[in-house]
Amino acid sequence: MTMRTLWLASGAVMVLAIGGTLAFSPFNAPSVAQVAAPAEPRQIPESDAQIKLSFAPVVRAVAPSVVNVYATRIEQQAVSPFASDPFFSRFFGEGQFQSRPQESHALGSGVIVDAGGVILTNRHVIEGATDVRIALSDGREFAVDVVIEDAQTDLAVLRVRQPGDVNFPAITFADSDALLVGDLVLAIGNPFGVGQTVTSGIVSALARTGVESSDYEFFIQTDAAINPGNSGGALVDLDGHLVGINTAIYSQSGGSVGIGFAIPANMARLVADAGVSGGEIVRPWFGAKMQAVNSDIAASLGMVAPHGALIAEVAPDGPAARAGFAAGDVILSVDGVAVDDPSAFNFRLATKPIGQSTNLERLRSGATEVISFTVEPAPVAGDDMLATITGRSRFAGASVRQLDAALAEAKDLPYDAKGVIVTAIEPGSPAEAMGLRVDDIILALNDIPMDTAGAFADTASKSVRTWQIILQRDGRVSRSIVSG
Repeated sequence: MTMRTLWLASGAVMVLAIGGTLAFSPFNAPSVAQVAAPAEPRQIPESDAQIKLSFAPVVRAVAPSVVNVYATRIEQQAVSPFASDPFFSRFFGEGQFQSRPQESHALGSGVIVDAGGVILTNRHVIEGATDVRIALSDGREFAVDVVIEDAQTDLAVLRVRQPGDVNFPAITFADSDALLVGDLVLAIGNPFGVGQTVTSGIVSALARTGVESSDYEFFIQTDAAINPGNSGGALVDLDGHLVGINTAIYSQSGGSVGIGFAIPANMARLVADAGVSGGEIVRPWFGAKMQAVNSDIAASLGMVAPHGALIAEVAPDGPAARAGFAAGDVILSVDGVAVDDPSAFNFRLATKPIGQSTNLERLRSGATEVISFTVEPAPVAGDDMLATITGRSRFAGASVRQLDAALAEAKDLPYDAKGVIVTAIEPGSPAEAMGLRVDDIILALNDIPMDTAGAFADTASKSVRTWQIILQRDGRVSRSIVSG
């Protein structure tokens, strides 16, 4: 069973990522490409008979699409309780307390999104796993390959390694934008490993942020009981369509207190589609840094209430700049859907297809207008922006990428930031032994500015007696001297 804890800034409440769901009987469902038609207008039950209607038909239809995910990890465990004690290390030596590998197992859930054996789950369920398997409702187990691990959404896509002639029961996606607060939903999972459990509740809130440290925080909140053992499982509407992937809960005890969160289906479907097609996730890039509109800013702009995404800085020659946006503009809506803050804008834009024309409502100098914006991807790094050092160099095993505006924005750096960022370190390489880490930004080597990947490749490949390295790590710039 997988459970991870994230403390909120207040320290008063913790967020637990949760895992696990098991399905029961096979059925045939549409592929991931199908999206449910808009639901009929909601109706309030008008009699006792309507209130007593059973959820059983919905559960019978949906449960087969939810599977158990078993993840095996190899973790290092200290052989002595004194291994981390500096006192004992000082007197007995560092080598006296060696750690040893130990196999651990985690239980999570997944949702079948394609009849060919493609499963959507949470990334934290399978993160770091050396072996992943799924179990269907009839007990059959299949080894799976991890096709996509997307840290930006905490989603992952799995594919059955040898599906044979099995026609896997795929779920139908709903339009999560059609959800309303108060809609009935069902959560299906395997809480605490007790077996498949279905819980019911309502949509308590929409567009929740501050839940996880992901790039696209826009969660559905529900009071349907979600516990450790449900992560990656299905949140469905009463038509049996997937509206979200259960992901996290607020809890002080580890159990459900009626505050659970799910990733909306419209975001989950993008990741699932990429997994089904075997391609990569290509996301839009707006090319601007934003901040929330508070009461003071709203008053200064003549707004009745604070809402929208305020543009603080625009990337030179980026998509936003070419569309005519500038610092001080406020984006109020995307295709007619209001945005309350930058997180809402990022989510709305991220669900738009590349190349599509999108209408963005802009407030500037007290006047609003609609701007037609063509959705563009972030620029792809060419070969001249990448470098990998090999041979006898002290930097052998390090791969870097030259910074550009899009990457600088993603790393929360100024748009004009210079340097090369470490993208990979080969285990056991000289670069690893030297102490380089992924996301280190190398600014200069022996007083030579590392403005390009080519400059780094030429300089780092040389044989010198001593290296003076200026790098930025976790926002701090430091100078190190390393022997060559």
